[in-house]
Amino acid sequence: MKYWISIVSRDHVRGVVGGFTQANHGKLWALRKMSKGDKLIFYSLKTHFEDGEPLQSFTALGEITDDEPYQAEMGADFHPWRCTVRFEKIQEVPIRCLIDKRDFIAIQEALST
Repeated sequence: MKYWISIVSRDHVRGVVGGFTQANHGKLWALRKMSKGDKLIFYSLKTHFEDGEPLQSFTALGEITDDEPYQAEMGADFHPWRCTVRFEKIQEVPIRCLIDKRDFIAIQEALST
């Protein structure tokens, strides 16, 4: 099992309602790295993709529930790749609440190297 962080604006965390995730505007390469049982947390820097207000919060949490990504039909020219996700009911958590936690900072430093 692996843990993934998906960085998207809060308005793009729409997959919670549909029970799916997609990455990089529907590209397949990132989803191929995920496996059934992997955990996924969504971090939103802003409220909206364009012109959004700063948010800096974790906005969704889920688990990949299928073995392979699938392609969705969104229109004549857009067929994004997705993975099915079972989402947990959570409240948004501002990252600032975690910055004072020593373990979180150690993880943050390790990821930035």
